[in-house]
Amino acid sequence: MKKKSHFAMRVNIMFFFIFLLFSGLILRLGIVQIVQGEDFESELASTTNIISRINAPRGLMYDRYGHLVVDNTLELSLTYTNPSRTQKPVEMIAIARKLEPMIDIDTNRVTDRDKREYILLQMKEDERYRLINKEERKNLESNTLIYRLELERIPQQRVEDLTKADKKIIAIYRQMQRAHMNNAQRIKRNITEEEAHQISEILDQLPGIDILRDSRRTYVYGDSFREFFGSINVIPKGKVDHFLSRGYEQSDLVGTSFLEAQYEDVLRGKKAVVERTTQKTPGNTVQKKTREILGARGNDLVLTLDMELQQQLENIISKEMNKAGKGSFISDRSAYAVLIEPKTGDILAMAGYFDPANEKTEGVSDHIGNVTKAFAMGSTVKAASVLTGFQTNIIQPGDRFLDEPIYLPATPVKKSWTNQLGVVNDIQALEQSSNVYMFQIGMRLANCYYKEKDEHCGWNTNSIRKAYSEVRNSFNQFGLGSETGIDLPYSETGLKGGSEVGGNLMDLMIGQYDTYTPLQLAQYIATIANDGYRMEPRLVREIRAPLINEHDRTIVIKRFEPKILNRIEMSDAHIKRVKEGLRAVMTKGTAAKKFAKVRYNPAGKTGTAQVRIPVGEGVNRHFVEGNTQTLVGYAPYDDPEIAFAVVVPFAQLDEEGGRKGMAQNIADDAMKTYFKLKKVRKGPTLSPQ
Repeated sequence: MKKKSHFAMRVNIMFFFIFLLFSGLILRLGIVQIVQGEDFESELASTTNIISRINAPRGLMYDRYGHLVVDNTLELSLTYTNPSRTQKPVEMIAIARKLEPMIDIDTNRVTDRDKREYILLQMKEDERYRLINKEERKNLESNTLIYRLELERIPQQRVEDLTKADKKIIAIYRQMQRAHMNNAQRIKRNITEEEAHQISEILDQLPGIDILRDSRRTYVYGDSFREFFGSINVIPKGKVDHFLSRGYEQSDLVGTSFLEAQYEDVLRGKKAVVERTTQKTPGNTVQKKTREILGARGNDLVLTLDMELQQQLENIISKEMNKAGKGSFISDRSAYAVLIEPKTGDILAMAGYFDPANEKTEGVSDHIGNVTKAFAMGSTVKAASVLTGFQTNIIQPGDRFLDEPIYLPATPVKKSWTNQLGVVNDIQALEQSSNVYMFQIGMRLANCYYKEKDEHCGWNTNSIRKAYSEVRNSFNQFGLGSETGIDLPYSETGLKGGSEVGGNLMDLMIGQYDTYTPLQLAQYIATIANDGYRMEPRLVREIRAPLINEHDRTIVIKRFEPKILNRIEMSDAHIKRVKEGLRAVMTKGTAAKKFAKVRYNPAGKTGTAQVRIPVGEGVNRHFVEGNTQTLVGYAPYDDPEIAFAVVVPFAQLDEEGGRKGMAQNIADDAMKTYFKLKKVRKGPTLSPQ
């Protein structure tokens, strides 16, 4: 009984202490809420706490030899933060009016609606009621409809009477409107020192306005490879939700194209956080505290690009185009070239040139045309045609055909570029670029064994369709008509010809039907040079942590190893046989005049695809014929270390005064430059600032 009595007493004592604790807590809460509540409310009302997140500089880009190619430059940005969206439009206009005399800002994007909204904000209530009478307002279903009608009824003369200063105010206000809650919105980037000084003097009169450190991209070598580096801009409307779900804010700048977009997660830096607390004391003294958490620059990219070779290639193309002049083309003057390592897929250089035919302008760079534009590539694809014949057992090495015109019902005559070829085997067909040999492969795939003129020869709709499928599937193995795998957010895959009839099948075999990009063409020849292994083309080799100072040790976060996409379904013996034909092209075939005696010992294939474009209007409308000059190859032929593809679209026909061999000239100069740089390097040329 004693034990039970002691236990009960202890429990009672414990409950008593708990009661005292809760009583003390309730008393304290009462004091805080009732006695000191007004003081805390007053302190809260007089305290402003703004947290800004500032973009950190993005990661840098280097070429394969360590030359910095994309850098950041420090700049100052004028920003506006609307805390919890509490500031009203009229208050924002007042701030914009104070800023207007101190900064220059572009007004070209100010719309008519922007101007009318600005005027409406300046109107007094009675002025707005004069725009729409009371009866009309009753009949309108919503405030939105009333607002729209008010905007419409603002006299046009008032819009036209807006001054230059008004338009600047509107432009500033327009940027301020884009600010999201507690998120710094850039009003103007790269403000001058004078602008920053003037604004700083009255910053306390500009609630929400600040001057922040920012950075912008600079391109050390100007326009060289510039398009492939990509662009940075505000988040595109269609991708806002995607980025917000990944921790971005709506006003953030992101990579919107090419490498900047592809490697956004890598290049993006860690934001700095700036917390500003402003407190007014009873004596009207303003106390400000700032706490900053430093950000970190994004990680760096090491590219496969050889910037020195890239610059040389751009100069080679530009020089050749200037020699040719606009008179050597039936349409726009342009040229494209890709240099790639066949064993790794590394893109060493990729250059393009474009000059519109109907404009009096100088040519501009069009490097991205190598992945965004597709052309019929002509006879350069014939190595794939011969290997397709081997793979399907349609032909065997050494098989011979008489190269003579082919006449089929309802089909234009099909023939080679000359009637002098006679009987040719597979190697000779490549060497002399026999169309008829390729026609025979395509026809036999469709069960057409041609013997005499106007013969139906056994093919039908089903057999022709099956042949198209086999040829395209075979070509896809080389990268022709399929995704190349390059590390870019977008690249073209070419177009398939629309009508699958027998005559077009024959054109497909000689590169006159489906279209391919210069990069696809380069991947195709690199696959043959690499003994049938198709490598994934790549522009980035490594991701590195940013260096704080130049003496730090380089830290490689990720190294991209060469990636095999597939091995073409052809035997080593067949590939070797075709490579013999490609070497013969350069030593005694269609490219021998240019390449037979060069020291770098290339193998390759020439091509000329026929093109027709409409010219003129109405009764004067007619077609002009030309060709697309192409050349693919690799060197040295016995141990390939570089492969190339050159495309010169819409060239004038030779007999019409066109410039011969433009693609061959570009390729030869590019190869000589590549092998020269292996011995002596001076580094790329800096762009004048």
